[in-house]
Amino acid sequence: MRAMPQPAAPDWTTQAADTVEKVVGAVRDRTTVPLTTVARAVVYGLLAAFLGLATLVLVVVALVRAVDVYTGDGRVWIAHAGLGGIFTLLGLLLLRKATASRKG
Repeated sequence: MRAMPQPAAPDWTTQAADTVEKVVGAVRDRTTVPLTTVARAVVYGLLAAFLGLATLVLVVVALVRAVDVYTGDGRVWIAHAGLGGIFTLLGLLLLRKATASRKG
């Protein structure tokens, strides 16, 4: 008489490895992925801020030069006073908006 073949026992080493892989993947998805996203946002935000600031400085320098050339030699004070007044008014407007939003 021939013995009936027994069903193969599940391979516990494969199951253990799969469980470890699932746990490590879940931990990575909950920790590393959000941290990577936040780090990228910070880096790209800082890069955009620095590039925006550099562009603003270059535009202001170009405006001062253009007004200086337009008004003639020795009258650069007109460009400085005009752009200084514009930036002062803009700063006062932003300051007013900032303090109004805190109060209300």
